[in-house]
Amino acid sequence: MRLFHTSDWHLGQSLHGQERDFEHACFLDWLLGQLRLRQPDALLIAGDIFDTVNPPVKAQERLYDFIVQAHEQQPKLDIVMIAGNHDSGSRIELPAALMRRLRTHALGRVHWLDEGQLDAERLLIPLTNGRGKVAAWCLALPFLRPAEVTGPQLGDDYLQGITQVHQQLIAAALKKRKKDQALIAISHAHMAGGAVSEDSERSLIIGNAEALPAKLFDKAISYVALGHLHKPQKVNREERIRYSGSPIPLSFAEINYPHQVLEVELDGNGLVSVEPRPVPRAVALQRVGPAPLGELLQQLADLPVVDLLEDPNRQPWLEVRVMLDEPQPDLRQQIETALEGKAVRLIRISAEYAGRNNAEDDDLAFVELAQMTPQDLFSRAWEQAYGNPADEQALADFALLLQDVQQEEEQP
Repeated sequence: MRLFHTSDWHLGQSLHGQERDFEHACFLDWLLGQLRLRQPDALLIAGDIFDTVNPPVKAQERLYDFIVQAHEQQPKLDIVMIAGNHDSGSRIELPAALMRRLRTHALGRVHWLDEGQLDAERLLIPLTNGRGKVAAWCLALPFLRPAEVTGPQLGDDYLQGITQVHQQLIAAALKKRKKDQALIAISHAHMAGGAVSEDSERSLIIGNAEALPAKLFDKAISYVALGHLHKPQKVNREERIRYSGSPIPLSFAEINYPHQVLEVELDGNGLVSVEPRPVPRAVALQRVGPAPLGELLQQLADLPVVDLLEDPNRQPWLEVRVMLDEPQPDLRQQIETALEGKAVRLIRISAEYAGRNNAEDDDLAFVELAQMTPQDLFSRAWEQAYGNPADEQALADFALLLQDVQQEEEQP
């Protein structure tokens, strides 16, 4: 049996205000081609399908158009998708009845029967092989929110509630499966020890309380298809427990990630292989800097010029990181001038100042607030941020602003 494992599409995402629809369209076209080429029996989409709980209409159209096209070209393909922490569970499940006609199973949340008994039946999805026989059972575990796994019948311990869900679902799957049928889990969770990117994955609960141990997934499970972390990785060094990672870089911190879809081969209930299928990058994310302004402007001047025959949608997104000794009021203008005619799209300027970080600053930190005037606070904040004392013009501007605020406070 052959599976495709993918996750964290984040359809509808914008990067610093710029929409990524073109990149997502290119990825989905590529994925349709891979499905046609490799002919997997099932496609597993492990959560964070959308970027927000209320995704744009265009993002929803992308998903449903893809499902229809995948079914049309491969009518026997099973698709299982679960909600992630960015998704609305109810939105994911809303068209479930219609999508089942397209052999697509959408699971957004877990349900409980009486007395703390999990409704496991709806979370167990049969996966068929090319001959139409059930070759595996998929244990679908959407992102488990505290309200779903705690309460009067379940207790107040979040991790214990998650453990109960796994134990009951695995027990039900073991009863249901027959000889040589594999158990495949799909889950959206933060597993203990997983590598997180700088600024992409939203914390699931608070701190590290949400990190789950790999032992939750019984050895009887042949493969665990995970979503949430955007960097492809194994969990606990186990071949069978993996994050596929995101198909496109969702922030500049993910530029060097190997974006991919995983192709999983099983023979009966044994895992044979897991092979990455690299996703072509439709639009590059490019960083210039950090460097002093003069050096940075020269680097920008050396960038390639626009090719009139090239699709402008494929021009790289550019982040510029500049090191400054003091504020530059016309910084953006200087950078945009240097980029005129260049084959890039500027979306972010990050300025780093040479602030002081020494023991003298630490000593200054312990000052009674009541002893300081607003001007003192402003001067201190300016020097900490920019490394130099505020000039006369900055102090004069602050004085005018302070005067306006005080006058507004005096008005009845």
